Amino acid sequence: MYNFPENLYTDVRLEDVSISEITYHNGELRQNLKRNHKGAFIRIFDGERWYYSSTTNIDNIQEEINKLSTMAKENKNILENPIVKKFEVNTGEFLHFQDNNILNISQEEKLNLLKSYFPIIENREEVKMWRGIYIDNKTTKEFYSSKGANLKFDYQTCAIAFRYSLNVNGKTLDSGYDKTTTNFNELKNLSDKFKNKLEKDIDYTKDAQPVVPGKYTVIFSPIATGVFTHESFGHKSEADFMIGDEAMMKEWTIGKKVGADILSIVDRGDILGSGFVPFDDDGNKSQKTYLIKNGILSGRLHSSVTAASLKEETTGNARALDFEYEPIVRMTTTYIEAGDKTKEELISEVKEGILIEDIKHGSGMSTFTIAPSIAYMIRDGEIREPVNIAVITGNVMETLYEIDGISKEIEILSFALGGCGKMEQWPLPVGMGGPYIRVNNITVQ
Repeated sequence: MYNFPENLYTDVRLEDVSISEITYHNGELRQNLKRNHKGAFIRIFDGERWYYSSTTNIDNIQEEINKLSTMAKENKNILENPIVKKFEVNTGEFLHFQDNNILNISQEEKLNLLKSYFPIIENREEVKMWRGIYIDNKTTKEFYSSKGANLKFDYQTCAIAFRYSLNVNGKTLDSGYDKTTTNFNELKNLSDKFKNKLEKDIDYTKDAQPVVPGKYTVIFSPIATGVFTHESFGHKSEADFMIGDEAMMKEWTIGKKVGADILSIVDRGDILGSGFVPFDDDGNKSQKTYLIKNGILSGRLHSSVTAASLKEETTGNARALDFEYEPIVRMTTTYIEAGDKTKEELISEVKEGILIEDIKHGSGMSTFTIAPSIAYMIRDGEIREPVNIAVITGNVMETLYEIDGISKEIEILSFALGGCGKMEQWPLPVGMGGPYIRVNNITVQ
């Protein structure tokens, strides 16, 4: 398709992106947007340096290649370079969304779907402010390289989201309801779920009391499990953090015991949702990568560059926010694998503890912090009164050993609003989730 310069490595990544965004504020339309953009990221490697260019002029790609090649030094042995060897040569079309292509849904149908949920929330005296949001994204990528890669693949997400502020007898709560999927039809018939979430939030706001600070056994819901896994362990597994850091490499030696025997953490890009990445932005196929398997550090996430640097295998985790950026090591869908207990069994075995049902946000690398939005006390194996918790915290590496129960139920979650941030590339769509997990000795404030 392109004339690639000899004795250099070259690749081209094209993106065709279509986005819809509809926003209402307290029932008033604030945004009804539909846009499309195309662009390309071109790079050349001569074995010593990378040369980059990005453009929205698709017809100008060959000229950009030619310009970059004049800056590079010819290298007759470029194919023997350790980094270049890591680039896979994948070919073919992998279009997953031809039958349920979101582009076939009219903007009017999207708007009417969002409005169909308004009666649930409008005119509720407890709701002081609310926003209704519809958003979707359809991306088709092409990837070509001088090694022979010739790929075309797509991914999409669509979502409805409601955000609301409650005031119940002077007590307040900011909460919401979300559904993100890859199939527009799955956004229909959600009224009962949305209504139940709103009613539960109102009851919680009315009845919740401040928690007594201390150390507790805490049961994380799938969303809390997912955020803990992503923020506290997933980022530490991104291999570019380790390049040139001997202390971190020693701490993160493959084969080292790092957690409870029942704990396995996975990152994989082949799960449909916001973390779906069938091929990464190096053109490498997504992999199922065990970061921890049965408590043992088993792997880390790689681009071609980091895999060559650490003499390990690629994992399909070279990702760029869009065509304006170079790929860096990023997660796809990261989660804890299922265990052998039911959620009810996990709860029934707790004398006094806390169930974290929903969260506001979380962060952490060595120490994690999660801010719960909905939480309940557990007493004598039963869920009791709702409690307000500011944060729960713990040391990541110590907490991995404190996990003593994992549920059979597992939920992989997608999010259309927000995303993962790293360096200047934010927000990148990712998936996360997992089972309910029971963790001892968590500091609760």
